[in-house]
Amino acid sequence: METVYKRPKALTDVPFHFCAGCSHGIVHKVIAEVLDELGVEGKTVGVAPVGCAVMDYDYFGCDMIEAPHGRAPAVATGLKRAMPDNVIFTYQGDGDLAAIGTCETVHAATRGENITIIFINNTIYGMTGGQMAPTSLPGQVTQTSPYGRDTEIAGFPIKVCEMLSTLDGVALAQRVACDSVKGVREMKKAIKKGFQYQIEKKGFSIIEVLASCPTNWGVTPERSLELITEKMVPYYPLGVYKDKGAEK
Repeated sequence: METVYKRPKALTDVPFHFCAGCSHGIVHKVIAEVLDELGVEGKTVGVAPVGCAVMDYDYFGCDMIEAPHGRAPAVATGLKRAMPDNVIFTYQGDGDLAAIGTCETVHAATRGENITIIFINNTIYGMTGGQMAPTSLPGQVTQTSPYGRDTEIAGFPIKVCEMLSTLDGVALAQRVACDSVKGVREMKKAIKKGFQYQIEKKGFSIIEVLASCPTNWGVTPERSLELITEKMVPYYPLGVYKDKGAEK
């Protein structure tokens, strides 16, 4: 019988620790598929900081390094400069990348560091209990905004792709979503392009993935996917915000 679907080789045969319905498993599978298709698992190093990604060393077959909270781009910069022929990526959540790690992210981008960042935006701090994140939507109820995010007090959510696309060192800034089969396919194309751009030495790439957190959102997995479409996409429009490879 012909095999039509199987676990990617770059993904270990270890059960995920993620909550039921969480988007992280989908994104991990896609990253592993891309590593397989590009044939780079053996020379890839991933950087996982504090957060839901903290145990990524169990799941990817490539080498993995732990970084302090928010410092993954800085660690990735050191790895890439020491090993320029290796493929280096980070896997970061919104609290990690857009809060404590804002400085490292912005300066790695403006320097044009030749790394690939996978940015998971689920509008909330996942592992630590569901606090308001820099990306939490206006009016969104969280553990630390029980009456909804008040923009007069907490300010507005950070739109990372829009912000980084203004920097000269960025080669690719694209936002995708894993709310549907079509969305997952687009996500895979974007992640693969991010790795290809690094291999071609085009510079800094960031792929932002709109993702779900049904546990901390307090909804079913099915409803969480609907909320990505209904609530997140209108505020965080999907698309390519910068692509140096497409520029003439």
